[in-house]
Amino acid sequence: RNKKDVVGIVASVEYDPNRNAYICLINYVDGEKKHILHTRGVGIGDTVVSGPEASISSGNALPLRKLYALKRA
Repeated sequence: RNKKDVVGIVASVEYDPNRNAYICLINYVDGEKKHILHTRGVGIGDTVVSGPEASISSGNALPLRKLYALKRA
């Protein structure tokens, strides 16, 4: 995801037959809309964020080095 530290709200969850998977429509607070792969545990109305300071929770995306640093601490 290329929108760093911008909060998005899950607007819908849809089945995508081309991917054979579910996808989420995300409405970002800056007005942009994007699709992401659905993550188990994420539902309509939940918030997602991407970036190095994102919390570790379903739907969020953060660099792997952050996960490794947390594991070592």
